[in-house]
Amino acid sequence: MPAGGKPTVRSRRLGATLRQYRLAARLDQEHAAEVLGCSKAKISRVETGISAARVGDVRVLLDLYEVEDRNVYLKLEQLARDSNKRGWWLKYPQASDKEWYADFVSMEADATYIRTYHPVFIPGLLQTGDYVRTLVSSGPTTSTPEAIDEMVTVRQTRRQLIEEGGTQYAAVIWEPALTAPMPSAKIHSEQLLHILNVAQRQNVSIQVLPFSEWRAAHLTSHFVMFSFGPEPAPEAVAYDTTTSTVVLEDLNEMAYHARIFESLRSAALPPNQSLAFIRKAIEEVQDGEKEAE
Repeated sequence: MPAGGKPTVRSRRLGATLRQYRLAARLDQEHAAEVLGCSKAKISRVETGISAARVGDVRVLLDLYEVEDRNVYLKLEQLARDSNKRGWWLKYPQASDKEWYADFVSMEADATYIRTYHPVFIPGLLQTGDYVRTLVSSGPTTSTPEAIDEMVTVRQTRRQLIEEGGTQYAAVIWEPALTAPMPSAKIHSEQLLHILNVAQRQNVSIQVLPFSEWRAAHLTSHFVMFSFGPEPAPEAVAYDTTTSTVVLEDLNEMAYHARIFESLRSAALPPNQSLAFIRKAIEEVQDGEKEAE
């Protein structure tokens, strides 16, 4: 059983994928249970993520469902191994006390491709520590200095995903999120400079959606799209509400968000022009800071 007796995002992903292959093979749970020598209830628990599947069981089921792609075997076997693994984020109360947040960070940690659109805020994986502190301090709730320090630590640790080159990352950011005045010009310019530096990495693509592209900017609210395999086909989409994160895994939802993201990329400035835009924005912020002194 997954740690804590609750489905983890990894066990749910594994179970949902096994169910898809079973249905594609036109087999019922009784057939799968007979081959594994277990109860139908166990197959149901595995497919809903309540129980973690063993690696050997995954192989038997994929053989039964006549799955031929060896990459699928490797991917699902790894998910089975990791279903009970305790993530680094769970040692922080901010993550461990909020199941939705832990699920989000877990997907982020497993992702091979991350694509995101943000019309209001700097994307989380691009935020500096001071930007995080500014956001938290201006929010509707009061946080202790210790809680804010923890938020910064978690966010900076999450940033290693793209800063160490292990994950392909693409972000489209609407111009106001970058250029709207911040409480501190110093924090503003340092945040933009950080984005500029991260954008130099081969695994990172940053595109600015100009303010004038109002129609494209309002195609959707912000979202983060995850892929977990060698191909960039989306497998989950997440977006924040005021108090939680909603995760979508329906295939139609995946296709819809993939089309929207491509529309946003087409409307946005190309990466090179986007970097030039950010450089100019840094100069304007710094010039404004000098004039204010």
